[in-house]
Amino acid sequence: MFAPEHHAPRSGERPLDPETERLAALLAQAPLFNGLAHDEIVHFTRGVREQKVEKGVVLFHRGDPCHGFHLVLAGQIKLAFTSADGHEKVIEIIRAGQTFGEAVMFMDKPYVVMAQALTDSTLLHISKHVMFDEMGRDPMFCRKIIAGLAQRLHHLIADVETYSLRSGRERIIGYLLREDELDGEGHASGAVSLRLPTSKGTIASRLNLTQEHFSRILHELIDAGLIEVEGRTIHIPDIGRLRKSLN
Repeated sequence: MFAPEHHAPRSGERPLDPETERLAALLAQAPLFNGLAHDEIVHFTRGVREQKVEKGVVLFHRGDPCHGFHLVLAGQIKLAFTSADGHEKVIEIIRAGQTFGEAVMFMDKPYVVMAQALTDSTLLHISKHVMFDEMGRDPMFCRKIIAGLAQRLHHLIADVETYSLRSGRERIIGYLLREDELDGEGHASGAVSLRLPTSKGTIASRLNLTQEHFSRILHELIDAGLIEVEGRTIHIPDIGRLRKSLN
C-alpha cells in the first residue's frame, strides 16, 4: 500500500485538517498526479472518498451509473463482462497505483463492465465533478489524462493483437515474463519464482483461454522443463531459456 507523505504548511498558509492531508498524500503517490504541486492535489480531496472492500465484493455492475473513477491503493480489482448464462470474460486486472473508469466517466455513460475485488482492497473514488473542475483549471493535467487514456487504448490494441496472432503457449509465456517485469526485477537469466496474483481461472480468462487449455499448456511447459508449478507459485529454472522459447 502507498506510504503517505506529509507536508508542513507554508508560512501564512492555513493548516490542513488531518483527513485532507492524508487523502492528498495518498493521491500524490499515484502516477496520474505526478508533477502536481501539493496545493494543487489538495483541490481534488473535496471529491475523494476512500473505500475498503473485502475479497469478492462487487464495486459496480454493468449498467450502473458512473459518478467518477477509482484509484487502487492496495489489492487487485477485476474488470469483466458476464454473459446471461453466467460465463465471465476478464478484461483487465487492476493493481495498486492504477486507475479505472475514466473513459466511462468522460462519456457520461453507465459502466459497460463489472468490477470485483480479487483480494481485500483499498481504493479512492474521485468524483467526476471535481475532476472536470480541475481539468478546466489546468490544461497540462488534461494532457496527462488524455495520455493515460491513449495508453489504455494502446494496451487494448496490443491485447487484440495477442489474442489474434499469438498461440495460447505464447500468451502464457508472455504473461509470465510480464509478471517478472511487474515485480520490478526483469531478470535476463537464472532461476525465478513468481507468485500468480490471482487464480489460474481468472488469468486464463484474461488471456482469452479456457481454464482447460490454460492447464494443458502449463503441463506442456512443465514437461519441457521450462517451469515448475507449486500451487499459485511458478518456478522458472532459467527465465532466459523461457524467453528464448518464444522465438
